[in-house]
Amino acid sequence: MSDPRRHSRLVTEGPSRAPARAMLKAVGFTDADLQRPLIGVANTWTEIGPCNFHLRALAEHVKAGVRAAGGTPLEFNTVSISDGITMGTEGMKTSLVSRELIADSIELVARGNSLDGLVCLSGCDKTNPGVMMALARLDLPGLALYGGSINHGHRHGKSLTVQDVFEAVGAFNAGKIDEKEFRGIENAACPAAGACGDQFTANTMATVMEAIGLSPAGLNGIPATDEAKNRAAFRCGELVMELVRADLKPSQIMTRPAFENAIVSVAASGGSTNAVLHLLALAREAGVPLALGAFDAISAKTPTLATLKPGGLYTAVEMHQAGGISLLLRRLLEGGFLHGDCLTVTGRTLGDEVRAAPETAGQQVIRPAGQPFKSSGGLAVLSGNLAPEGCVLKVAGSGVARFRGPARVFDCEEAAMAAVNAQRIKPGDVVVIRYEGPRGGPGMREMLGVTGALAGAGMAETVALITDGRFSGATRGLSIGHVAPEAFTGGLLALVCEGDVIEIDVPHRSLDLDVPPAELARRRESWAPPAPRYARGVMAKYAATVSSASSGAVTT
Repeated sequence: MSDPRRHSRLVTEGPSRAPARAMLKAVGFTDADLQRPLIGVANTWTEIGPCNFHLRALAEHVKAGVRAAGGTPLEFNTVSISDGITMGTEGMKTSLVSRELIADSIELVARGNSLDGLVCLSGCDKTNPGVMMALARLDLPGLALYGGSINHGHRHGKSLTVQDVFEAVGAFNAGKIDEKEFRGIENAACPAAGACGDQFTANTMATVMEAIGLSPAGLNGIPATDEAKNRAAFRCGELVMELVRADLKPSQIMTRPAFENAIVSVAASGGSTNAVLHLLALAREAGVPLALGAFDAISAKTPTLATLKPGGLYTAVEMHQAGGISLLLRRLLEGGFLHGDCLTVTGRTLGDEVRAAPETAGQQVIRPAGQPFKSSGGLAVLSGNLAPEGCVLKVAGSGVARFRGPARVFDCEEAAMAAVNAQRIKPGDVVVIRYEGPRGGPGMREMLGVTGALAGAGMAETVALITDGRFSGATRGLSIGHVAPEAFTGGLLALVCEGDVIEIDVPHRSLDLDVPPAELARRRESWAPPAPRYARGVMAKYAATVSSASSGAVTT
């Protein structure tokens, strides 16, 4: 066993540290507390939105577990932005920025206070990758626990999630539902605390957290309001003390094979395209080589084993009831799609953790590897003259293989949304939303407002959408995001004009603009980047330092 106080001794031991001890005693810590390992409990709690709302109470159970196992917990908070609340507004630009700030703030607190270990509580799209990035940077014994999914709502015998509300906007504007039904969906869709209830980005990244080994198998999928979540939190408090005593670090867990396991889990579950962005960023923090092409190669040979909304039939809570993430990983292990020898935060291998995962009799959510819903996974990476650095398509959300149509060009999301609401977008159109990339936005907004409105209007399969921004995990339809290089930096997306023909060929992984090179050269001569949208503050700093989406949109 290593010294479990190898870091905190610098703060708490010796005569020269008396001022530090005095400050800590002022908030209630005793000499006995300060003689135990100091364990940070990094909390992403907020009362703005349901995803992280319950984490303040959940942290108490983590802290109780730490104390029971011989440590002293020190809870601290960081930020969280609700994508569901900010979607379609200027505020959505802050979402991806918050991922970096979450990682930065946890790193600062842990380094500044010489913590011995770390338990990170997260609950939404950016807090999940943010806490993992912090663990990778710090390489401190620690783990992450996802707060869990919201229960689905009910109306007219149908399960509802926030995706249904976004699509109801399009249905209401198209006259397909009346105001009473519209408000009824709004009021029923989100009944309590927890993250968005389908295999959107939050639940996709919760799956990744278990597959990569940073969360204990079987704990992330427990719904937010289930009493078992409290017991899971207590166990995580105990477990971090085992990690500290063994000095088991994230660098021993987040290996290249572990990242491949994570990609497999996304592909097999029909997960969010945002996982591509977040795993590229996490790999950079962990010092693990990972390129965009790996996602397409792995997804192409990974079967889709779960039928989860938005592309499938069931919610995250229903998946948990069927057997959960562990059952999905067991099926993948049985099929030979996982590296079962990868280490996890339990000290056991992933194979050992999931090999005996239980299955609910008669469940229809997760299939055996030999009977998949689809023979390949839910992600595809396209390239071509419009995206020489690549772009990402969630094939689990669309059945369209090829599409060719005229470009409808918009320089921001709001302009595109106005066109959809005014019913100016017609079947066969290719909607182009540009200057929404990591630098141009800045912040790479998600376009769920637009894709939801198109789906609600019945055009999910008859209209294509291309952007240098992102898509929510709730997006369905032929929606291609992360186009790189982005328009703001001079990518070809900046030169597309209204009516230009764009061709999408999913089987051949291509995205091309059908305009002669001479005409494109003429357009480039007269093009200039637009003025930055922010002159100072966090958004300006982010725009000045962020990388391309093809490398994870990380700040340098």
